[in-house]
Formats: sequence, C-alpha cells, structure tokens
Amino acid sequence: MVLEKFTYVFVIGTFFAMLDAYNNGANDVANAWATSVSSRSITYRQAMIFGTIFEMLGAITVGARTADTIKNGIIPTAAFKGDAGVQMLAFTCALAGASMWVMWCTKHSAHVSSTYSLISAVAGVGVATVGADKVQWGWNNGKGLGAIFAGLGMAPAIAAGFGATIFMTIKVVVHLRQNPVPWAVYTSPLWFLIAGTICTLSIVYKGSPNLGLNKKPPGYVAGVTMGTGGGVALLAALFFVPFVYARIINRDHTVKWYMFVQGPLLFKRTPPADADRINVPNYAVVQDEDDEEHSSTRSPDSIDEIDVIKGDGSLPTTNQAHAVNEKSLADVESKQHNYQELMAAAQEKFHARLRRKRGPLGWAMRTLHENPIGPGEIYEFANIKILFVKRIPAMIVCGALYGLHYDIHAAQSGIHGTPEGKRMQGVYDAAKKYPNEVEHTYSFVQVLTACTASFAHGANDIGNSVGPWAVIYGAWSTGNAAKAKAPVPIWQLAVLSLVISLGLITYGYNIMKVMGNKITYHSPSRGCSMEMGAAITVLVFSQYSLPVSTSMCITGATVGVGLCNGTLKAVNWQRVGLLVISWIMTIPIAGTIGGVLMGILLNTPHFKA
Repeated sequence: MVLEKFTYVFVIGTFFAMLDAYNNGANDVANAWATSVSSRSITYRQAMIFGTIFEMLGAITVGARTADTIKNGIIPTAAFKGDAGVQMLAFTCALAGASMWVMWCTKHSAHVSSTYSLISAVAGVGVATVGADKVQWGWNNGKGLGAIFAGLGMAPAIAAGFGATIFMTIKVVVHLRQNPVPWAVYTSPLWFLIAGTICTLSIVYKGSPNLGLNKKPPGYVAGVTMGTGGGVALLAALFFVPFVYARIINRDHTVKWYMFVQGPLLFKRTPPADADRINVPNYAVVQDEDDEEHSSTRSPDSIDEIDVIKGDGSLPTTNQAHAVNEKSLADVESKQHNYQELMAAAQEKFHARLRRKRGPLGWAMRTLHENPIGPGEIYEFANIKILFVKRIPAMIVCGALYGLHYDIHAAQSGIHGTPEGKRMQGVYDAAKKYPNEVEHTYSFVQVLTACTASFAHGANDIGNSVGPWAVIYGAWSTGNAAKAKAPVPIWQLAVLSLVISLGLITYGYNIMKVMGNKITYHSPSRGCSMEMGAAITVLVFSQYSLPVSTSMCITGATVGVGLCNGTLKAVNWQRVGLLVISWIMTIPIAGTIGGVLMGILLNTPHFKA
C-alpha cells in the first residue's frame, strides 16, 4: 500500500538523497583522487573517467544489497513505533541536514566527511524524535557516537604512521641510492606486490562484504590476497619492468605505451641512434606554462600580479611572470590593488581565455559574456527571452565543463606574492625533488591504488546515501516502517552511483584545489605511499567495526609522508588546522540542522480531516 499522503516526503527525500550522493562525489571521491591528480600520475580528466567507471562498477556489482535502516545503530529501531510516516520524515531530515552542510562546505572548499555528516544528522534527528537519552552516545560495539569521536582522532594519526613507513621504505631502497634509476625499475614488482595485496584486502573487507568474502577462513583470505598480489607482481616483472627498462634506462623515446605486450623482448630492443632523452612526464608541481593552449586554461588562482597590472592587456611572457619580485609587488600596492580586486581581475582574465576557446565551454562563456540581462526587471519580455533562450543553456554547459578546464596545480600553489603563495613556496622548498624517471615508475602503482579505492568506495560508501533513501522508498511503497535491514533495489544503486560520478566531474575540483599539494609537496612515490597508508588504516579499523572516514585517512597519510622530508616546514599546518576544525564542527552543525528540521516538522500544527 503506497502512502499517498506522504508522497511529497518521498519526493523531497529523494531529492536530498541525490544531493547527498552528489556531495559525496564532489567531496569524498574528489579527495580520494586528489592525491593522484596532485602527483601528476593522472590528469584531472583521466581521473574523472577512471573514477566514474570504478565507482559505478563497485556500486552496481558488489554494492550494498541491504542497508541499515538506522545508520550505525545510533537510534534504536523501536524509536519509530512502526510509524512509517515518522520514519520517512526522520531520514529525509537527516539527509537534508547532512547534504546542506556538506554542500556549504564544498562551496567554500572546506573538506568534510559526508559519512560523518550523515551520522551526525541522524543523531540530531534522534534527539528530536525520541529524546537524547535514546541516542547511542557511547561506544555501542563501535557504532555509537563515542566510536566516531575515537575514529576522528585515531585514524589520521595511524594513517600518518603507515604512510610514512611506506615512503621511508621507498626512500631507503630507491631514493637514497647514488644511482636510483635501476633500483626504481628493478624493485617495481615489490611495490606492485604490496599494492596488489592491499587492494585485494580492500575489496575483500571494505569493497564487497556482501559477497561474504570476509567470512571465509583466514587461510582462504590470505591465499587469495597473496595470490592476487603475487600475480600482479609477476605481471609487473614480465611486462612492466621491460617496458620501463626500454623507456628509461635505454632512453628509447620511440617506445609507445602499447608495446608493453612485447614483454621481455623489449630488453633486446635496439634503441634509435638519437636515444639521448627519456620520454617521461614532468612531475614537478610548479611548471612553466609554455604551451599556449595549456596556459589558456589556467585557473584564477594561477594568475600572477604581473598579469593583472599590465596596462596594454597583452599576456606576459613566462620570463616576465617569474620576474615578479618585491619591487613589482610594491608597484601593485602603490596602485592600491587589494586582494579582492586582484582576484576579480584575475578571474576576468581567466574567463577571457576560456571565451577564446573552441568547443561547448567557449561557446557558453561567450554567450554569458555577450548576453547580460538587459535594463528593467527580470519579468521584462526581453530579459525573459535572454534568460531562457541563451543564459540558462549556457549556464548548464558551464556548470558541466568548467571544472574540467580548471588548473588544479596552479590553484594549490597559490597566487604569487600573496601570503598563501609564499607559504606554499616555503612548503615546496622544504621537500626534496626526485628525478622524473624515478617517479615515473610509481605513477602506475598510484593509479592502481586509486582505482581500487574508487571501487571500494562505490561498493561500500554508497550505502551512506542509498541506505536512507531505501528506507524512505520502502516505507512509502509498502506503508510499513522498515525493519533493521531494508532491501536496496539495484536501480537505486545505479542512480546514486551516477549522481556520485556527476558530483566528482562537475564540482570535485572545488575540493581538489585545497587538498594534495595544498598540504605538502606531492610526487608519484609520495602519492602511492599516501594511498596505501590510508588503505591499510581503513582495513585495520574495519576489522574492529569502527566507523572511519577514508578522507580523513588520506589526509593523515599526506601529513605523515610530508613529515618524511625531515622538517615541519614541509607541511602547510594552516590548511591542516582548517581541515581538523571542519571535521570537528561537522558533528554539532550537521546534527543541529537535522534535529531542528525534524523538531519543526514533527511538531508542525496540522488539522484532521
């Protein structure tokens, strides 16, 4: 029996479930890929493609087929007394509170955990519904709020230890060698073995608990994980080592990516006569913008003051940009340009470059620029025509494609000459830079760990959004309050995984620009250490049934690897402090929003028919 009178609650709950999933992609998933993008192991657009594929693959194939009706056991099931309407309203308010808080934080580039936001909102709803004494404030077998607070403090610290241990191992085995290139090439199967084992364990214990793999005997799990890791290492020895040997040691720049299938035959490949350069990417965080097309898509945060103050409107050369010094800054100050004015002018120059581009984004930017709202109120026919015929379609295109053209690295390094830019320059100067040919070998390992993390996230964390939505849908469609477990239709998994990917593609850049290199200097060897350290931490906590945020783990691992540079100056502690504050504030704010909404709606005056 469909609860027709609660259809509006179902519609609103569906909206906030999708908004929560969108925020999940823009926040948590974007943070998971921020390390790989920041290390230049993968481009932002490639990360969007791989992230979408593996998120949806994990959610649809092995995602939660059942969901906890009461998130993490914070509210007892008996609290609703079988009232389906109150249960629908409770989870709608929880989704609304969590999604509104996370959306605000994402807009202001403050990274928070969508998991912790939803749990906190459920707690607030519980206080408004059944009273504070019925909410599980203690440990509750690792599912209460006490466990959440414990995980918030312990997880980043433990992840920092694991990440630092892995990177110090790489540093000792490879980076500190007098000739590190051969060591990097020939020891690469070892890192594939470690990464393959960790990734398999992530799928077994976090990515696919619904398959029951984590219930198998320990010997079976060990055999599967070590067998998979060993198989990956064997494939690396047969195909990857010859490939990087030919490309890096033999300096054969004619070797294409698809030639790895030749395997050991590449050892016998004769390099060309002009084999005097290594065909590997440049992994430096700050690079010269020599390419016209690339420079035309620099983000507002990458524009130097010299770009702003040139009077003739022409673009400065690279040498001019790097020549900005104290004298030029004094000139800027003498012209009374404050920070906000510089940002506005820089953004306008960035948008001007986008308007010169070909393709849909260039068209949309030109349309918005050339068709402002005319004189008079918005309800004037001419303005209505401009709005609906030209501006709204252009806004939709900009919203979908703007992030794909955003310069993540330039935004992370800050504006030259500003306090933030100087702070980041000091952080980068404190980190030792390793040869590109050495870092290149770890970029492949990092992409492997990032893809696995996305798969596990899609399989497990999609329950944060689909769980409450499944409860709302079940209560609405059957007319009965959901029990301890609610079935999750596969179409709901598909829809929300698609929305998560949409959040990653369209709004993920807003989180990526304040993560990664904004905390410490990144490179592939550092990045894969961070991701493996975070994955190990999540696995450890999952064995004790403790709620933990993957985002908090990767942040802690990032700080731990940054400290391996041997100085506190290698970490941007201001950004770390802002992250910790946002984590702590999530619990009371999301809980208050959810609780206030529930209290207002539950006690709204109504009339009986």
